[in-house]
Amino acid sequence: MKYLVLFIVLVIAVGVWRSKREPAQPARTPPAAPPKPQDMVACAHCGLHLPYSDAVVQRGVAYCSAEHLRAGPALRP
Repeated sequence: MKYLVLFIVLVIAVGVWRSKREPAQPARTPPAAPPKPQDMVACAHCGLHLPYSDAVVQRGVAYCSAEHLRAGPALRP
């Protein structure tokens, strides 16, 4: 009988000890670096601003599409 009481006391002690422990913290991963800013250019035909990597460039002049490249630069007063 005394072993049963001792076993119950041990089970309760282990349960209390486990409930007081701090929960395991997952390893923190550093946040991903934000993307680098891109150079923006204006379309020579319509004036739309877009990233240089998306522009169609010919002879140093940027256009937003192949259609505007064929149309050429806009005549602005």
